[in-house]
This record gives sequence, C-alpha cells and structure tokens, in this order.
Amino acid sequence: MLLFRWLILLLLLAAAVCFAFYAGTGQPKFKRYGFVITKWTLIAAFVFFAVLILERLG
Repeated sequence: MLLFRWLILLLLLAAAVCFAFYAGTGQPKFKRYGFVITKWTLIAAFVFFAVLILERLG
C-alpha cells in the first residue's frame, strides 16, 4: 500500500515538473507529457481506491 501511495505522489510530482518546464520553456511537448502523466496517475489512483473499497466490502 505504501508503495502505491509513493508511486502516485511521485507521478504527480513528475507532472508538476513537466508543467513547470512548459511554463519556463514554452515547448508544448512538456505540456503534453504533463497531461499524459496526470491522466495515467488519476487512472492508477482510481483503480487503487476501487481495490480498497472492494476489499472493505468483501
């Protein structure tokens, strides 16, 4: 569990760094990387919380 929490935190940090690079350089590839990382981080978080909820129900 702790590993997944750290993984989600690090992915969100990586997305923030990508957006900061985009703000600093203006290169659209960093914005795209940030959105892709954010999208997959949210998907992973939803799956993680769904597993936790199903674990409590079962």
